[in-house]
Amino acid sequence: MERKTLSFLFLFLLVLASDVAVKKAEAKTCFTKKEGWGRCIADFTCARSCRNVGYIGGKCQGLTRRCFCVLNC
Repeated sequence: MERKTLSFLFLFLLVLASDVAVKKAEAKTCFTKKEGWGRCIADFTCARSCRNVGYIGGKCQGLTRRCFCVLNC
């Protein structure tokens, strides 16, 4: 192979390896109780209701099955 081709392959592998080595940062998520919401029956209804008011999702939690909305802290 030519020197240019080898140099290109080396740089390509170096860029590819550096992308794999960098750990992606994830946002910390917080839960807040949705006010005015009774018992949760299904997570998807809670999530849809939370998304309608601007949160990123929702989940039914606890023994009493209450709706908690998810947001990035």
